[in-house]
Formats: sequence, structure tokens, C-alpha cells
Amino acid sequence: MEWLTDTKVPIGKLIARFVDFLNDHASGFFDAISESLEWLIEGSTDLLVAVPPLVLIALITALAWWLHRRRGLTIFTALSLLLVINLGLWEETVQTLVLVLYATMFCMLIGVPLGIHAAHHPRLNAMLRPVLDLMQTIPTFVYLIPTLILFGLGVVPGLISTIVFALAAPVRLTSLGISEVPKSLLEAGESFGCTRMQQLWRIELPHAMPTILAGLTQCIMLSLSMVVIAALVGADGLGKPVVRALNTVNIEKGFEAGLAIVIVAILLDRLCRQRPQTP
Repeated sequence: MEWLTDTKVPIGKLIARFVDFLNDHASGFFDAISESLEWLIEGSTDLLVAVPPLVLIALITALAWWLHRRRGLTIFTALSLLLVINLGLWEETVQTLVLVLYATMFCMLIGVPLGIHAAHHPRLNAMLRPVLDLMQTIPTFVYLIPTLILFGLGVVPGLISTIVFALAAPVRLTSLGISEVPKSLLEAGESFGCTRMQQLWRIELPHAMPTILAGLTQCIMLSLSMVVIAALVGADGLGKPVVRALNTVNIEKGFEAGLAIVIVAILLDRLCRQRPQTP
């Protein structure tokens, strides 16, 4: 067995050299991305924090009622957010909400077009499958190492790592939804003279929308699962009190921060679900 261990394949060294190469020759590019994303996220956070909490809760509650017209969800939205204020975690909750929303937005902007393209091109789909498997199975801490080197401490490496980790869900489910469109519908569209783009917008996307929305909710849940890990590289939000509670073995603070994360997860999941169609 010594011959096998003596001839180690230098995978780690090659990746380390590649990251060092990027850091040496493209540091200005990564600094520009870091500053732009940091300005965007911190600006959005400051804007939401400046709004009185009760006003923001009223707006979110009204949004819940407008989207779903469900009294139980509306009451739960208001009471759960009031509980967050009572726990003293409102600002951290807003920071987490902004981080998750931006990560989800970038994932959907990248993942939905990529999933559509993969559904229309089987070779691309076959090439993406192992890459997506790799992105979802590599331990999330591994993502923090290169992003920390390239983007420095702060919210940006946490955001980039979250995007990489959560991107696979919208790509897979968008591709699945487009692939499951019945051929009879596509043939009917062709018979009426629809172009490829018209078929996409009028037939494929409406039929695949429930699956795409499932990818959206999965993306939100995966992004929230990275909140605590992103706090290890300086990202603000509910991950910070969890990490502090872990370091000080503070059960009370850890449980309260964890409860706030659960509240955010439930609210985002319920708000982003497709409204059931009434007959």
C-alpha cells in the first residue's frame, strides 16, 4: 500500500494554486465584486432597519394576506415577528432576511435560465449533473476557505458560499419541470405556429411553475441552513448569536436565536408557496 500513498494525486495543491493565482492576478476584480455586494446588502439592511419594526411587520403581514388570503397565516406572521422583537433579535433577523433574499435572488437568476437550457440540451444536463452533485455534497465549510481568501471577511464570502451551496436546487427542479411538459402541449403549440420563445413563455414555464416554485422554497431553506456557517467568516445575522452561544455554552441565547431562524424559515416558505387555485 505504500506505493499508493507515496504517489498522492495533487488535487488539493492544484486547487490551492488556482485560488492563489486568482488572488494574485484578479484581486482588483474580486475586490470590486466584494465592495459592490457589500454596499448592496448593507444598504438594504440599513434601509429596513431604519423602518420602525411595527410598520415593517404590518407591511409583511399585509403581504401575507395579499398573497394567500389565509387568516391563520396572516395572524401567525404578525405574532411570530412580534415574538422576534420580544426576544431582542429584530436587527439580526432583518440582516438574515436580507442575506437570504439576495442569495435566493441570485440563485434563481442563475439557476432558472441554466435549468431551462439544460432541459433543452441533454448533453449539458449530463455535464451539469455531476457538478451539481459535487456542489451539494462538499462540506459547506470547504466553500468558506476560497471565498474568504478571494473576498475577505464580511458578508460577501458568506453570500457567495450560500449561492454556490443553494444553486443546485433551482437548476435541478427547473430542468425537471421543463422536461416534464407533455409533448402533446408542445405539439399543439407548434401546430398553432408558436416559436421556441413563445412555447417557453406560454406553455413550458406556466406548466413547470409549481416545480420551479418548489426549487425556490428549497433554495430558501438551503440558504437559511448557511446562516450560522456564514457567521464564521463575519456575516451578520442570526448566525452570530448562535456562534456566540456555542462558544459560551449559553443555552438560552442559542435556543432563542435558533427559534428566530425557524420563524424566518417558516414565514419565507409559506409566503413563497403557490397559492392554491380555487375551483
